[in-house]
Amino acid sequence: MYACIDLGSNSFHLLVGEMVDGKIQIIERCSDKIQLGEGAKKTGVISKGAFSRGLDCLANFKQILDQYPIERYWALGTNTFRVTSNAQEFIAAAAELGIEISIISGIQEAVLIYAGVITQLPEFAGNRLIIDIGGGSTEIIVGCGQDRLLTESMVIGCVTWRDTYFASNDRDVLDAAMDKGLLKAREVFEANAPALKRAGWQEVYASSGTVKMLASICESAGGPAGMIEYAKLMELRTQFLDCVADGAELAGLKERRLDLLLPGWCIMVGLMEVYGIQTIIFSTTALREGMLDFIVKNKKTLETMSGNNLPAVSVAES
Repeated sequence: MYACIDLGSNSFHLLVGEMVDGKIQIIERCSDKIQLGEGAKKTGVISKGAFSRGLDCLANFKQILDQYPIERYWALGTNTFRVTSNAQEFIAAAAELGIEISIISGIQEAVLIYAGVITQLPEFAGNRLIIDIGGGSTEIIVGCGQDRLLTESMVIGCVTWRDTYFASNDRDVLDAAMDKGLLKAREVFEANAPALKRAGWQEVYASSGTVKMLASICESAGGPAGMIEYAKLMELRTQFLDCVADGAELAGLKERRLDLLLPGWCIMVGLMEVYGIQTIIFSTTALREGMLDFIVKNKKTLETMSGNNLPAVSVAES
């Protein structure tokens, strides 16, 4: 039995699974919105509040792990751990709780996200574009089957965009902030657009809580289930603004995601415009499933490693 802990800039996730008849069976999964990356772009540190919330979450994860005969676990820190000066202090505090954390690069993260997304997809002869919009970074991969053709990690995420553009609750300010956030998102994605378009793709999938939120809202507004349509996002812009500025109801939105609604809209719309995407399919699997897939596929090699936790193995960069 194996466990994977994904320590994102917005949420922490725990996944426990095992192999049954040659297939991965999920035993338990849980998530908690920590927002470890709040204010990190401005201050360069994990805030005291986020630090405390993160450790409380890990203490709860440890209690869950202790209920199972875990053979190996893998705890990976992503963008906030890469960009904050006190990340090692958090890692040391987590170790005292019994959870050892490894920091992975943006490219390693992208590799594992791709592996996680395709675990639940049928075989396909063409290229797929895989996207994961996180709290502090966005990973973008073009691949065909098990082969990756392009792997990118962009420094743009919903928590960062919220902290940068959406500090006010004034309607006019928020309206202007949506324009600013969208413009900057376009600029970020334009950096790799030529290479991405040269690679080409026939299908587009995206993962993360932000994507799930937007897909749910689009569906509630009459769109197809599990999909995000560019035209629908543009149609809903005013309703998004009404929801945040005036407290208007927005079908499909969970209250705990409200603060990421407008930054999520900016990033998704900017990405779809720059890459020329009209429709994106939501993927229920992401980084943690990729971590579990890696452990299972490399079980024999990993058995030679000492200890229970796995390091940020270099194989993930291939």
